[in-house]
Amino acid sequence: MPIVTRRLRDPDINPCLSESDASTRCMDENNYDRERCSNYFLKYKNCRRFWNSVMIQRRRNGVQPSMPTAAERDEILRAMQKMPY
Repeated sequence: MPIVTRRLRDPDINPCLSESDASTRCMDENNYDRERCSNYFLKYKNCRRFWNSVMIQRRRNGVQPSMPTAAERDEILRAMQKMPY
């Protein structure tokens, strides 16, 4: 598996892995009809937007790594008590 693909499949690097998988699965199941999968695309887009804003804020605060690990992301989401996207 190429390095880029491995990185995209790594839950510590890609915070929206489940949303990405869901949108891909929807496209496969619906014969690549984008309109039927628009909710999945929107959820993925909102996920990326949310974690990107978290990453930017952590960079500003000098926190390393700028993207929280999968365990840290779970704690953040649990503290929010609901999915922000």
